[in-house]
Amino acid sequence: MNTATVTLKEGEGRALKAGGPWIYDNEVSSIEGPVVDGDMVTVRDCKGRFLCQGFINRKSKLLVRVMSRNESAAIDRDFLKMRVQNAWDYRKRTVDTSSCRVIFGEADFLPGLVVDKFSDVLVVQSLALGIDKLKGTILDLLLETLAADGVAIRGIYERSDALVREREGLPRVKGFIGQPFDTKVQIVENGVKYLVDVAEGQKTGFFLDQKYNRKAIWPLCRGAKVLDCFTHTGSFALNAGLAGAESVLGVDASELGVAQARENAALNGLSDRVRFECADVFEFLPALIKKKEQYDLVILDPPAFAKSRGSVKNAVKGYREINLRALQLIKDGGYLATCSCSHFVDAALFAQTVGQAANNVRKRLRQVEFRTQAPDHPILWGAADSDYLKFFIFQVCKEK
Repeated sequence: MNTATVTLKEGEGRALKAGGPWIYDNEVSSIEGPVVDGDMVTVRDCKGRFLCQGFINRKSKLLVRVMSRNESAAIDRDFLKMRVQNAWDYRKRTVDTSSCRVIFGEADFLPGLVVDKFSDVLVVQSLALGIDKLKGTILDLLLETLAADGVAIRGIYERSDALVREREGLPRVKGFIGQPFDTKVQIVENGVKYLVDVAEGQKTGFFLDQKYNRKAIWPLCRGAKVLDCFTHTGSFALNAGLAGAESVLGVDASELGVAQARENAALNGLSDRVRFECADVFEFLPALIKKKEQYDLVILDPPAFAKSRGSVKNAVKGYREINLRALQLIKDGGYLATCSCSHFVDAALFAQTVGQAANNVRKRLRQVEFRTQAPDHPILWGAADSDYLKFFIFQVCKEK
């Protein structure tokens, strides 16, 4: 039973009532009863009506993270088992589970926790104090759940090294949970083989959210000349190569990423058609334009340019710039695949920005399709952070 009660100010809690997963510190009028940060608390409105249960952290602006909207629910092992089982059952229905995101934080009602499965390895990222206290139990339950389905896991690696942990009063940590193992893990996605470095790769080691977007470019690639910008470890470039592209050039500013991309190309027998260069895309694209290079397909998969609301204006400038340059490199009738993973830049703003870039270079865009993240990264309505990836494919035509 929760010993402390958080009471909201009059008129607050609107986001929570609309499905939001958090209570902010400035919404609260009082905290009554003994409480330790990371404990479960009960949240009530100004009239004493029950709203939710969640774990508290007074060091964070996200004061309470919701665990249940049921007043009688006991947040115990059985409750956590139900959450884990529901998350796994959902993945079995919606995605290829050979490699997938098994737990996606608030969207799986386990706030602050991410678990990715790469073949027979799990990578965990814990970003909130309350869930950090439950992490060991949840991982034990997840191993039990997977084993019951005949899914063997040979090791777990923790990547709780994100800066956001410091806002929770938590140290940044990474390393093995349990016995050590080879941290370079081979996975297969869309028929493409990758070596995923779960210890040194970005975030949890590999971006699974673009799985089906990478497959979506296949029909455009046969016999095509392809440019893949911000290629990271080569995922879009390798899909293009396996789909039959005549030539593919992948570009990324990370020497580690490019080295891994080349290794992945060799693993797939694509080194003759898929090559990589280490360069700043913002400098590389104008150089290609100067050389009068032209491509059948250009792919833009940049990192998040806007990591806060205050950075949106500069992010839009960045998106406009790279899309404008990419459009200048596309043959008449060719294709642009462009995306943003900045949740602060919503789909309408991103579409407007790409449209402005097209107008500036007198190109017409014909939308082929719009996509979001793969279903193992579900979008929970009311939880804005879970809706972040925008992916457009356009055919590009000159105005005549």
